[in-house]
Amino acid sequence: MIKKTAIGLALTGALALGACTTTDPYTGMPVRNNTGTGVLTGAGVGAVLGYLTNTNKGEQGRKNALIGAGIGALAGGAVGNYMDRQQADFRRSLEGSGVMIRRNGDQIVLVMPSDVTFAVDKSEVQPQFTRVLDDVARTLNAYPQTTIDVVGHADSSGPDDYNQTLSERRASSVAGYLTGPGRVLPDRVFVAGQGERQPIASNDTAEGRAQNRRVEIILRPLTR
Repeated sequence: MIKKTAIGLALTGALALGACTTTDPYTGMPVRNNTGTGVLTGAGVGAVLGYLTNTNKGEQGRKNALIGAGIGALAGGAVGNYMDRQQADFRRSLEGSGVMIRRNGDQIVLVMPSDVTFAVDKSEVQPQFTRVLDDVARTLNAYPQTTIDVVGHADSSGPDDYNQTLSERRASSVAGYLTGPGRVLPDRVFVAGQGERQPIASNDTAEGRAQNRRVEIILRPLTR
C-alpha cells in the first residue's frame, strides 16, 4: 500500500485563528497546533492538534512545563519499575473494556478500537465508553511522571484527506475528555492524527481495516 503523507486541512474556521506548526514527537512530522487558548475546545468545534498548552513548544517544552509544575523526572532503574507498575494497573482497570495494551520497551501503548470508542463515521466518544476513559484518567493521574500522546489512525477506505481529518477529530475527542475538569493535566498531552499512514494490519480485509481504525495513547516516562 502506498503511504500517504499529506496532512488534511479540513478544520473549522474558528480554530484557524492562532494556528501554528509544531512537531509530532511520535513521528517527527510537522503538524498543526491550534492551541492558542491553551485548552481543548472539543471535537464538536474541530480538531485541536499539537501540545495543549502554550508553554509546550516541543518535547523539551513539555518536559520543562511538567518539571515546573513540580513533577520530577525519573532516572536510572526507577524507569522500568515505574512503567511496570503502571502497566499492571492499566491491565487491572481496563480488563474487559476492549482496550488493548502493548508494551514497547519503556513505552506503554493503549489501543482503543474505533468500534468500541466511536459510532460509525463519527468522532464523538460514545457515552458508554466515557467510563473507560474515566478509568484511564484515574490511572494516568496516579502516574504523573508519564507524558501522553493521543494519536488517531484510520483505514484506507475513502479519500486520504477525509481519513486524516477523521483521525485528528477522534484523537481530539479522546484528549478532550481526558483533560476535562478534574482529570488529566493538559501540560502532559500531545494530540495528533496520522490518517491511514500507519496501518497495523492489512487494509485488504474488513478485519484488517477494523484494526487500523483506532486511537492510540502512547505513554512515555518523564526522564532527565
